[in-house]
Amino acid sequence: MKHGPDHSYTEDRTLSLNALIRAHVLAAQRLHADDTTVPVLAKGRTVTGRLWNYVRDDAPFGGLAPPAVWFRYSRDRKGEHPADHLTGWTGILQSDAYGGYTHLAKPGRQPAPVVPAGCWAHGRRGLFKIAEKDKAPLAIEAVRRIDAIFDAERAINGSSAAHRLEIRKESIAPLVEELLDWMRDTCRRMSSKNPVAQAMNYILRRVDTFTVFLEDGRICLTNNAAERAIRSIALGRKAWLFAGSDRGGERAAAMYSLVVTCRINEVNPQAWLADVLARINDTPNPRLHELLPWHWKPIAQGENNIAA
Repeated sequence: MKHGPDHSYTEDRTLSLNALIRAHVLAAQRLHADDTTVPVLAKGRTVTGRLWNYVRDDAPFGGLAPPAVWFRYSRDRKGEHPADHLTGWTGILQSDAYGGYTHLAKPGRQPAPVVPAGCWAHGRRGLFKIAEKDKAPLAIEAVRRIDAIFDAERAINGSSAAHRLEIRKESIAPLVEELLDWMRDTCRRMSSKNPVAQAMNYILRRVDTFTVFLEDGRICLTNNAAERAIRSIALGRKAWLFAGSDRGGERAAAMYSLVVTCRINEVNPQAWLADVLARINDTPNPRLHELLPWHWKPIAQGENNIAA
């Protein structure tokens, strides 16, 4: 059967690989989410589009599923986009405090509301900047207390969810409780306009999302997995400058899904793409999963499939 131009058929097959990555990502019970800007050419000028990413990374709680990243493109940053991307999915969503994700946690959402989990790296960031720049004693003390939580968490990274939960209840929950009590007391004695108070209130206004990790060993302390996944886009913007259209933005999202998934599986994206593009048209649908980065075995003997 003739499939039409080779490049069109190859693109369709590549989109099928993206669909497999999407299915793998959305099979997770916990995801990381983030987004970043992408310039898009529109009627002789550029507008600011968005690339969203959803990361599956089960390694922190001892999960054996391969990590993967699924990217999506949109023209703007409206909250309807993550709601659309995650239609039918439920679980734990780790993200920053962007309000667009709140739609997913609303009561009555089907099949169930998403459980939001905050990012302590974001919570620490504002305080760290003040501590570093202004040497404010209260900011320095807040960072010290938060770092003690990070140190305790580091020791259980990669352990089972049950073990992580046990250690958190025994050792980490008291640190968090002491920190929050200290922050509340400190803020009561400061103006709400004080930069330190504002930085502390970033956490205090969202206590539920910042403490939910104490109730579930699968939850990470930070959203760093999603932030790492978008670093490639920041570097890419310097090379390709902008997407030529919305269609170009969608293609960029598809390619980033493949390339970044390669990288987090320690697969060389260039070697993988060259090998897969040469084989994909002749690979039947039931075996297409064999070309996914975590299953990939190059045909060429001696091919280097480990990322440099």
